[in-house]
Amino acid sequence: MKKVIIIATILCALLAAGITVFSYYRYQNPFYYIKGSIAVENINFNKDKDCDGVSDPDDIVEGARKEIANKTRYKDGYFDGGYPPQSEGVCTDVIWRSLKNAGYNLKTLMDNDIAKNLKDYADRIDKPDPNIDFRRVKNQLVFLEKHAKSLTIEVIPYDKDNLSKWQRGDIVILKTPTTDHVAIISDKRRRDGVPYILHNASTYAMEENLLLKWYKKKYIIGHFRFPKN
Repeated sequence: MKKVIIIATILCALLAAGITVFSYYRYQNPFYYIKGSIAVENINFNKDKDCDGVSDPDDIVEGARKEIANKTRYKDGYFDGGYPPQSEGVCTDVIWRSLKNAGYNLKTLMDNDIAKNLKDYADRIDKPDPNIDFRRVKNQLVFLEKHAKSLTIEVIPYDKDNLSKWQRGDIVILKTPTTDHVAIISDKRRRDGVPYILHNASTYAMEENLLLKWYKKKYIIGHFRFPKN
């Protein structure tokens, strides 16, 4: 009997250790499954650009989810007219397609802004090219800094005040050691309140649990809500 208890104790300890390691790897928190869950307020937004009865942020998330449902394949390229085939795209294509679902033509908005204010993009553009400019992360960053509401880049699990600043439909931009990237904030959250992200990074468009990992690696350089007003 004593031997059985010892074995059971060892197995429980190993199970607890395994859960702790998994929690840290998956959620960057070894006590993720021990601590309770929190509910983060979803702010109600009244702006409805396309007048479809759905708020802009919800339309933006819906547009990003269409990319996932479409299984948009990650493939870069240069296209006459600027737009890639519907079945293909990169991270920036998720952004303009999501905004289009809310009634915004990001290509037109950015092309006009670049044409009128080329100096603002001087570090990124030598000569305007409407076929590609709106699909570059660095250019989207400049545009959003000018025309979107800039928000916190800090991500604090279980902090309702901080996490309420991360709302569905927001746009997050990051810079990694190898690339620039952009994604949409999802309406889905972890039990600690941290939202998932919707993006296209290497294979297909998908929803992933990456925001806190990006923050801890200090990749996040911008967090925006479009439009500014």
